Amino acid sequence: MSPEVISIGALLVMFVVGTVLPINLGILAFVATFAVGTASLGLTEDQIFEGFPADLFVTIVGVTYLFSIARRNGTIDLLVAYGVRLVRGKVALLPWVLFLVAALLTAFGTFTPAAVAILVPIGMNFAHRYHINPLVTGMMVISGAHAGAFSPIAVSGALVLGMVEDTRLHLAPATLFAASFAINFVLSLLTFLLLRNRRAPLAEPDEAGTPAADSSEQAGTNWRQWLTIACLAALVTGALAFDLEIGFLALGAGALLALVDMKRQEKAVEGISWSTMLLVAGMMTYIAMLERAGVIEDISRSAAGMGTPLLVALLLCFTVAITSAFASSTAILTAIIPIAVPLLLSSHLSVAGFIAALAVCTTIVDTSPFSTNGALVLSNARGVDARRFYRQVIGYTGGIVAFGPIVAWGALVLPWS
Repeated sequence: MSPEVISIGALLVMFVVGTVLPINLGILAFVATFAVGTASLGLTEDQIFEGFPADLFVTIVGVTYLFSIARRNGTIDLLVAYGVRLVRGKVALLPWVLFLVAALLTAFGTFTPAAVAILVPIGMNFAHRYHINPLVTGMMVISGAHAGAFSPIAVSGALVLGMVEDTRLHLAPATLFAASFAINFVLSLLTFLLLRNRRAPLAEPDEAGTPAADSSEQAGTNWRQWLTIACLAALVTGALAFDLEIGFLALGAGALLALVDMKRQEKAVEGISWSTMLLVAGMMTYIAMLERAGVIEDISRSAAGMGTPLLVALLLCFTVAITSAFASSTAILTAIIPIAVPLLLSSHLSVAGFIAALAVCTTIVDTSPFSTNGALVLSNARGVDARRFYRQVIGYTGGIVAFGPIVAWGALVLPWS
């Protein structure tokens, strides 16, 4: 049996087992990483664990730790109240405010995970306080971030445009940006209309967590809250203006706030979502191992060699969507565009439409709990049954993986080829 079949088979088995049974999928992924890597792919232990996502670990731990402190000292309550005033009390519009802010941040150069890491904790507190579906809020933040992610000055946009410029193909920057924004806007609109009235999977009363802040500190703004706001502003400035690692900034800010509020330090550490971290780290380590062994590239090339150009385009859209749900979108984009170039040069496929479709299919599935963005939503959700909410996120992502490539192919590739 080929390594590709064994690797994908192991992935499907652990996905089914981890979803049906009450065992963390990350544990199964680490076990499978060692078993498949050594027995089937012939990798050493050092090679296997080079894929451990240390940067993601620091980001999720740092952000959830900082916002755990901010939630407990009442700062998040202040931000929520200010956000409600911005929409003049129409709390149903809050997800759209977050969508637009996320799109603006990424369109002007913020890396997508950084924008999501900044906005998701605030959005999840909005959702908890005003009984908005947290799935809608979290998914709209992610869609907003990707709506602006392919502007010419954004990280992802510059990456794709730069790769295309090195070939004989031509891609208008405005076309790529408009296509991504339009599809993500439509996706958010459908999410808002179809799911806004759906009930969230609430946790049991004893699992819902501690209140957002102590009652003694609800009366007004104290100096610790002002310091927290200053730390959050420094976090945003450092991440956006100076491109500093947001995880380390968040850990530093959290440590400072813990030192001036010692009685909450231990409880703040409990606010870190360790189960989510285990889940994401295990899956990303497994996928990184497959990428290192060339399994992902082999699968993509196999898809490229099948059928007519239009059919191959559809297959590649599905390939990147499925793969990106478990791996880095940036890495998938970097791998798939060189594979698509020969197909575009030898066919009548629309260059702009096909590249835009691949870019959209690669990023819209970042709602997956195995990606940085989806993991941030999962780890910051409040007052929900974690396992049931995980299943909701999985179901939502599954729907995107099933229908997103068809929509992107039908809207961007088929009419112009």
